[in-house]
Amino acid sequence: MSNTKINILGISAFYHDSAAAIVQDGHIVAAAHEERFSRIKQDASFPKQAIRFCLTYSGLTLNELDAIVFYDKPLLKFERLLETYYANAPKGWRSFVHAMPVWMKEKMFLKKILRDELSIIDATFTPKKARLLFPEHHLSHAASAFYPSPFNKAAILTVDGVGEWATSGIFYGEGTSIRKLKELRFPHSLGLLYSAFTYYLGFRVNRGEYKLMGLAPYGNPESERVATYVKKIKDTLVHIQEDGSLWLNQDYFKYSTGLQMADDKKWTSLFGFPRREAETELAQHHCDLGLAIQQVTEEVVIKMAKTAKKLTNAPYLCMAGGVALNCVANGKLLRTGLFKDIFIQPAAGDAGGALGAALSAYHIYYKKSRPILAPTALDHMQASLLGPEYSDLAIRLVAKKFKAPFTHYTTNETLCSAVAELIAKGKVVGWFQGRMEYGPRALGNRSILGDARNPAMQKKLNLKIKYRESFRPFAPSVLAEDAVNYFDCDKASPYMLLVADVCEKRRKSLPENYHNLALKEKLYHLRSDIPAVTHIDFSARVQTVHQHSNPKYWQLLQAFKALTGYSLIVNTSFNVRGEPIVCSPTDAFNCFLHTEMDYLVLHNFVFDKRDMFVEAVK
Repeated sequence: MSNTKINILGISAFYHDSAAAIVQDGHIVAAAHEERFSRIKQDASFPKQAIRFCLTYSGLTLNELDAIVFYDKPLLKFERLLETYYANAPKGWRSFVHAMPVWMKEKMFLKKILRDELSIIDATFTPKKARLLFPEHHLSHAASAFYPSPFNKAAILTVDGVGEWATSGIFYGEGTSIRKLKELRFPHSLGLLYSAFTYYLGFRVNRGEYKLMGLAPYGNPESERVATYVKKIKDTLVHIQEDGSLWLNQDYFKYSTGLQMADDKKWTSLFGFPRREAETELAQHHCDLGLAIQQVTEEVVIKMAKTAKKLTNAPYLCMAGGVALNCVANGKLLRTGLFKDIFIQPAAGDAGGALGAALSAYHIYYKKSRPILAPTALDHMQASLLGPEYSDLAIRLVAKKFKAPFTHYTTNETLCSAVAELIAKGKVVGWFQGRMEYGPRALGNRSILGDARNPAMQKKLNLKIKYRESFRPFAPSVLAEDAVNYFDCDKASPYMLLVADVCEKRRKSLPENYHNLALKEKLYHLRSDIPAVTHIDFSARVQTVHQHSNPKYWQLLQAFKALTGYSLIVNTSFNVRGEPIVCSPTDAFNCFLHTEMDYLVLHNFVFDKRDMFVEAVK
């Protein structure tokens, strides 16, 4: 075991978004999702490959770890399940029979499972050398947000579906301490409420919530139907208190004891239409219901934040948990002015629990101080570029494997100028650089890029590159120093977790009957001079790009600005629908070849799809 540094491995697993992270003397060394290696979307299995990567990158073995930390307390979660089934018996019998064998065989004996799985990774692993720790789920979330933040004192708000018992929590962070002040307990949960609407509107729970958020702006904010839906939600499904706590009417939900989220018959009676089947046509009433639940969610989040402010009087707020990925709510919360600034953990969901678990052990269990923030750093997350990186040699070998001709640029300056010109010509570019992102957003290292000025770009990316629903919006990457020229956004947003409005001067007028138009007619109406990143309600999910955080990506934006006068481009994750973001050069090539992407850039190597076609027909 190391005599000079404290080495901690954090693990999240067995629900969704398994991940691993290594913290060394309080510094985040490496973190990654298991799905990026296994290529299984939201892989819930034990993160063997993510752990191997973290160990390799940090130069550690399992026997050099001081602690191995799992992101929640499984026995406490088991207690909640038993009490819930007992309280609702005989309802939930089918769910009980389905769940109990898994718990009795696996999750009840998690210590043994962890040791066995780690021994597969390294046969020399000696379990007694490292302490095995289990912080509570929402403490892991809170730690993942507070400790990497730039704030010494902050209120902390965690909101998700459910951990052990807690579904949301308010904490106060100061220095190395985190103190829990208030929590909401299962079955009453904002995250589960939002997921129930995700289910009812035809999207997949734990995967489609961001689709629901993207659908909501297609609702008509001026219609009586939206107001009626909001009233029905608040009168029948959920009672909201002034402090943000809520009570869900369990007569309408089935997640406590059933195998689905909601009672379809009762919801159909309440809202006047049946649950939408996946992939079927979206109608206006679906959009309006999506807007209604988004409005309710924003109301609850802001009320919770007001309570956090009242309890702590802290100038800053940190956020984590799956609901913290609702960037529309985050943007509206920031604009209330309740807090001077907000830090949101970029891996806010369960994957981020691995990092939070490791950090909580270092600062709370070992009582160690936080590292000093570098003068040029926005926070301790290192732009969330914490995953694997690949050498030029690895790229050359992959190019040889695919028999792919390429152009190699010897300097970043010439590369960025060439790629900026391709984007300006309407080409779609796969951009693969440096370390992979940790969290669900591509932030300029595993990205697909396009021209935000191009009116056809949004449709092209959705239908020909991503192969996903046409209504889905795209985010802009903008030079941080120029963001105010495009968006109502005067704060840094490096992790694409804040939505801001497009500036009035860039907007185009809407027809008088705009809200009565069909969804697709609204979608393809030209709304601004940056139409590919202007959502239906003139909003955009902004990523500010900072020179010190990601210098090469910043340089690309500078080159595009020099060429076009515009300092922003479209940035979407480098993947297709149903697949994780690419991790390796091989993953990138496979995605490139199976889409209508025009160019692939791996480091300073540029591949032209036309050359690949020539190679294929020889």
